[in-house]
Amino acid sequence: MAAFTLAHLSDPHLAPLSRPRLAELAGKRALAYLNWTRNRYKYHRRDILDLLISDLHTQMPDQIAVTGDLVNFALEAEFPLALAWLRTVGPPDKVTAIPGNHDAYVRSTRLRFAESFAEYFGGDAEGPATFPSLRRRGPLALISLSSAVPSAPFMATGRLGSAQLAALERLLESLAHEQLFRVLLVHHPLRSAHRMKRLTDARDLIALLARHGVELVLHGHDHVHSTIWIDGPERKIPVVGVPSASSIAHGHYPAAAYNIFAVSSDGNHWRCEMTVRAVNEALRVREIRQIRLL
Repeated sequence: MAAFTLAHLSDPHLAPLSRPRLAELAGKRALAYLNWTRNRYKYHRRDILDLLISDLHTQMPDQIAVTGDLVNFALEAEFPLALAWLRTVGPPDKVTAIPGNHDAYVRSTRLRFAESFAEYFGGDAEGPATFPSLRRRGPLALISLSSAVPSAPFMATGRLGSAQLAALERLLESLAHEQLFRVLLVHHPLRSAHRMKRLTDARDLIALLARHGVELVLHGHDHVHSTIWIDGPERKIPVVGVPSASSIAHGHYPAAAYNIFAVSSDGNHWRCEMTVRAVNEALRVREIRQIRLL
């Protein structure tokens, strides 16, 4: 069979177009806005994001996954702007988007992502869009999770919760006898060196995947290139993270990049090759490496 291609990008951190009202900058938002105006606006640039998306479109992937942090402060005004941007990436049948911690930054708007972006993460089954969701696309089963929860100031942790994990287990059990390349989408990494940025129930998710398995896990949040391997029931599972889609290189953070996964089947065995495309110093997007994952 011809390879089916899935592009993965994350953390666009779209800048707000107007200055927030003072009343909107209470609590955690005030700290985030101060950080944005002092530093982050220099590193997360719309021209870089537009450059990356333009290159992605030239690659013509069959599907696109966006793993969260579309906005910065979860202001009411940010969500319509982010939805308009997402529609330039692709239509809902071609693009799957999940929330990150910045999309649920404060309690007052923690549900806005689900309300605004339901068409971009809702599953194939009829009914309300919920997590986990399942989308069948070619040989892929795209399984979306939400680790996006409001957290205390200076914290960027995520949590799935027992109900979502139990639903994921039932979903994976129902797919066990189908010949599908299962791709799990989650914003937070499954392992983090930073306690303040971790997925708090990552151990439970890893244990669940050791029992039921998937072929690939994709995440964002850390803004770096990352590939780790966790145990599955029959073989190791690759867990792949990607830099922010709007970032210039700074400190230990690399420039914006996205990955393309070419998935094909050879009898009863899957093949998956990853191509990494990144912005270089000349502000051009170029392929920087290829890796065979499976």
